[in-house]
Amino acid sequence: MINKVSKNNERQRRHARLRAKISGTASCPRLNVFRSNKHISCQIIDDEAGKTLVSCSSKNLKLENGGNVEAAKTVGTKIAELALANNIKEVVFDRGGYNYHGRVAALADAAREAGLKF
Repeated sequence: MINKVSKNNERQRRHARLRAKISGTASCPRLNVFRSNKHISCQIIDDEAGKTLVSCSSKNLKLENGGNVEAAKTVGTKIAELALANNIKEVVFDRGGYNYHGRVAALADAAREAGLKF
Protein backbone atom coordinates (compact mmCIF):
# COMPACT_ATOMS: atom_id res chain seq x y z
CA MET A 1 0.00 0.00 0.00
CA ILE A 2 1.27 3.46 -0.89
CA ASN A 3 1.44 6.09 1.80
CA LYS A 4 -0.18 9.14 0.32
CA VAL A 5 1.00 12.41 1.83
CA SER A 6 -1.06 15.51 1.15
CA LYS A 7 0.39 18.81 0.02
CA ASN A 8 -0.56 20.35 3.35
CA ASN A 9 1.32 17.64 5.28
CA GLU A 10 4.41 18.31 3.17
CA ARG A 11 4.05 22.06 3.82
CA GLN A 12 3.74 21.41 7.55
CA ARG A 13 6.97 19.38 7.44
CA ARG A 14 8.77 22.22 5.64
CA HIS A 15 7.36 24.67 8.18
CA ALA A 16 8.62 22.52 11.07
CA ARG A 17 12.12 22.54 9.56
CA LEU A 18 11.96 26.33 9.24
CA ARG A 19 10.69 26.74 12.80
CA ALA A 20 13.67 24.78 14.11
CA LYS A 21 15.85 27.65 12.85
CA ILE A 22 13.54 30.68 13.20
CA SER A 23 12.18 32.01 16.48
CA GLY A 24 10.61 35.30 17.47
CA THR A 25 11.69 37.25 20.53
CA ALA A 26 10.27 40.32 22.26
CA SER A 27 12.81 42.55 20.51
CA CYS A 28 12.48 40.84 17.11
CA PRO A 29 9.19 38.92 16.79
CA ARG A 30 8.25 36.49 14.01
CA LEU A 31 5.98 37.46 11.09
CA ASN A 32 4.11 34.27 10.18
CA VAL A 33 2.10 33.87 6.95
CA PHE A 34 -0.80 31.49 6.29
CA ARG A 35 -2.20 31.16 2.80
CA SER A 36 -5.42 29.40 1.83
CA ASN A 37 -7.23 29.31 -1.50
CA LYS A 38 -9.65 32.06 -0.49
CA HIS A 39 -7.68 34.17 2.01
CA ILE A 40 -4.26 35.12 3.33
CA SER A 41 -3.46 35.97 6.93
CA CYS A 42 -0.42 36.87 8.97
CA GLN A 43 0.54 37.25 12.61
CA ILE A 44 3.41 38.83 14.47
CA ILE A 45 4.33 36.44 17.28
CA ASP A 46 6.59 36.61 20.33
CA ASP A 47 7.59 32.94 20.73
CA GLU A 48 9.28 33.44 24.10
CA ALA A 49 6.04 34.66 25.71
CA GLY A 50 3.87 32.53 23.40
CA LYS A 51 1.71 35.50 22.43
CA THR A 52 0.38 36.93 19.20
CA LEU A 53 1.19 40.64 19.22
CA VAL A 54 -0.56 41.71 16.00
CA SER A 55 -2.62 39.88 13.40
CA CYS A 56 -4.32 40.74 10.14
CA SER A 57 -6.10 38.82 7.39
CA SER A 58 -7.98 39.40 4.17
CA LYS A 59 -11.06 38.06 5.98
CA ASN A 60 -10.80 40.73 8.72
CA LEU A 61 -10.32 43.46 6.12
CA LYS A 62 -13.46 42.20 4.30
CA LEU A 63 -11.74 42.22 0.91
CA GLU A 64 -13.86 41.20 -2.07
CA ASN A 65 -11.32 38.62 -3.27
CA GLY A 66 -8.92 37.62 -0.50
CA GLY A 67 -7.03 35.02 -2.52
CA ASN A 68 -5.11 37.18 -4.97
CA VAL A 69 -1.87 39.18 -5.03
CA GLU A 70 -3.64 42.51 -4.53
CA ALA A 71 -5.22 41.24 -1.31
CA ALA A 72 -1.82 40.02 -0.12
CA LYS A 73 -0.36 43.48 -0.74
CA THR A 74 -3.19 45.09 1.23
CA VAL A 75 -2.71 42.68 4.15
CA GLY A 76 1.08 43.29 4.09
CA THR A 77 0.60 47.04 4.24
CA LYS A 78 -1.96 46.78 7.06
CA ILE A 79 0.19 44.42 9.19
CA ALA A 80 3.11 46.83 8.88
CA GLU A 81 0.92 49.76 9.97
CA LEU A 82 -0.38 47.78 12.98
CA ALA A 83 3.15 46.68 13.90
CA LEU A 84 4.56 50.20 13.74
CA ALA A 85 1.62 51.44 15.84
CA ASN A 86 2.57 48.82 18.46
CA ASN A 87 6.24 49.92 18.34
CA ILE A 88 7.43 46.84 16.40
CA LYS A 89 9.98 47.92 13.81
CA GLU A 90 11.89 44.74 13.04
CA VAL A 91 10.67 41.15 12.54
CA VAL A 92 11.88 37.75 11.36
CA PHE A 93 9.93 36.53 8.31
CA ASP A 94 8.41 33.05 8.51
CA ARG A 95 7.01 31.99 5.15
CA GLY A 96 5.14 29.08 6.73
CA GLY A 97 6.54 26.37 4.47
CA TYR A 98 5.29 28.11 1.32
CA ASN A 99 7.55 29.12 -1.54
CA TYR A 100 8.64 32.76 -1.44
CA HIS A 101 6.66 33.53 -4.57
CA GLY A 102 3.36 35.10 -5.58
CA ARG A 103 1.11 36.06 -2.67
CA VAL A 104 3.69 35.34 0.04
CA ALA A 105 6.31 37.51 -1.69
CA ALA A 106 3.74 40.25 -2.36
CA LEU A 107 2.78 40.36 1.33
CA ALA A 108 6.44 40.55 2.38
CA ASP A 109 7.32 43.25 -0.15
CA ALA A 110 4.29 45.38 0.84
CA ALA A 111 5.22 45.07 4.53
CA ARG A 112 8.79 46.16 3.75
CA GLU A 113 7.58 49.14 1.70
CA ALA A 114 5.29 50.19 4.57
CA GLY A 115 8.29 50.41 6.93
CA LEU A 116 8.74 46.99 8.53
CA LYS A 117 12.34 45.70 8.53
CA PHE A 118 13.31 42.08 7.89
